[in-house]
Amino acid sequence: MSSAPRQRRMTLVGFMQAGNVTVYSGSWRYPSADLSFLDLGYYRKIARTLEEGKFDLVFFDDRLAMPGVYGDSVAEAVRYGARPIKLDLTAILGGIIGATDRIGIGATYSTTYYDPFHVARTFATLDHLSRGRAAWNVVTSVNDSEAQNFGLEQHLGHDERYDRAQEFIETVVALWESWDDDALVMDRETGIFADPDKVHEINHRGKWFSARGPLTVPRTPQGRPAILQAGQSGRGREFAAQWADLIFTGDPGLAVAQQHYRDQRDRIAAAGRSPDDVKFLPMAYTVIGETEAIAAEKERLFLESYVHPMASLTLLSEVLNYDFSQHDLDDVVTEEMINAASGIRGLADGVRRHLGRPDVTVRDLAAHRATLLQGPRFVGTAEQVADQMEEWFLGGACDGFVIAATHLPGAFEDVVRMVVPILQRRGLFRTEYEGVTLRDHLGLARPS
Repeated sequence: MSSAPRQRRMTLVGFMQAGNVTVYSGSWRYPSADLSFLDLGYYRKIARTLEEGKFDLVFFDDRLAMPGVYGDSVAEAVRYGARPIKLDLTAILGGIIGATDRIGIGATYSTTYYDPFHVARTFATLDHLSRGRAAWNVVTSVNDSEAQNFGLEQHLGHDERYDRAQEFIETVVALWESWDDDALVMDRETGIFADPDKVHEINHRGKWFSARGPLTVPRTPQGRPAILQAGQSGRGREFAAQWADLIFTGDPGLAVAQQHYRDQRDRIAAAGRSPDDVKFLPMAYTVIGETEAIAAEKERLFLESYVHPMASLTLLSEVLNYDFSQHDLDDVVTEEMINAASGIRGLADGVRRHLGRPDVTVRDLAAHRATLLQGPRFVGTAEQVADQMEEWFLGGACDGFVIAATHLPGAFEDVVRMVVPILQRRGLFRTEYEGVTLRDHLGLARPS
């Protein structure tokens, strides 16, 4: 056996939605798509496929409303299947825990509309029931549709959302740590169940939250569940640098990802953490064919045939909290539009860099939020896709990938059975799970 140092290995995450589509909004129209998304067996089967491929984690995105910003109505989202269905994730993850043994399980929970005690208890419970495989994707909710489902007219402003998120996660972590590791005694002879000196009230009183504690769930197998975060703004990157174990990005090209990777690692170091303890993971699509021509034809179909333009506009309006029904698809994005909605500037700048031209249209923005243009896509034979993934991984752009499915079933199966074996032969990805918990998979120490 070689005594050479262990080669750096990719982190691979399967990106899911608990609804009628994957992140690719035309997935439900694919001819062989499985539309049994209301059946728990659908999600259990996907998770088992990813576990077969030794993926680190399957995690679910979430939103707390149907897309309803476009035309101030949910009609187009419902009509064209633009993510109108979002199931409760706790039940989904519980089902996956029972169907798998090693793969991590993660869910998105908002710091804007949930309560810290609820989130702390939910993920501590999931971590125990899964024997240490839980992850929380921390988000700040950004649109008025969600606000209106929780008794508010408008969402909080950007800085307020992050102020609240900061206090929220501090409270959650304090609750997770309110039990010492050795607090449970469970001595039948003496009748002592747990040591009260090792179970602590947190007595938090802040601007946004109050929580006495302790949590009603003992300290978890991972110490605390892993944290994902996807903030792209300066404030979001600072938040991720302080808290995230995995950073989920949407960089469309290699050069952009390399710059983002350097910037984020610098921020992590400035926050007093080791950059090597945080995994930087761009979302990527894979389109794999038995030949290069077959892959190119599949890519053309995904780009041109399955995403209805109205679905794209509906989702664009939701993501940017701006009603695009007042514009035509070929209207050029103006400064007035950029100033009217949070998030357009960053997206428009990214699309300009990707397209290599100064003017972008509403159609361009919509395509980059709802189709395969949203993130990098690796297209070709399995060998070619592995080459592209290796270029990013060894080229200072990432620590692995969040793989988004173009269609289910099929997309994850292609990666697991065609690409993963190539990455394994190259020493870029594990051949077996080497630990029990998600932190074991990620190579991260258990928090003391």
